[in-house]
Amino acid sequence: MAVIEQVLGDIGHPGPAPLMDVNMMVMLGGQERNETEYSHLFAAAGLRLATTIETNTLRPTVIEATAA
Repeated sequence: MAVIEQVLGDIGHPGPAPLMDVNMMVMLGGQERNETEYSHLFAAAGLRLATTIETNTLRPTVIEATAA
């Protein structure tokens, strides 16, 4: 399975993801996630985070999950 999403970096890491995180919290009650949070989310669904691939696009990360 592949997820194409913005992944939060460390605190203070520049980029659009922190701004989108604040926007989602204020407007929709949602949040962006970091790689560890995606790993926990996948594990709860019976999957394992296999690979993350950074791209140079607006949604800069492809996250690959496989069966656990």
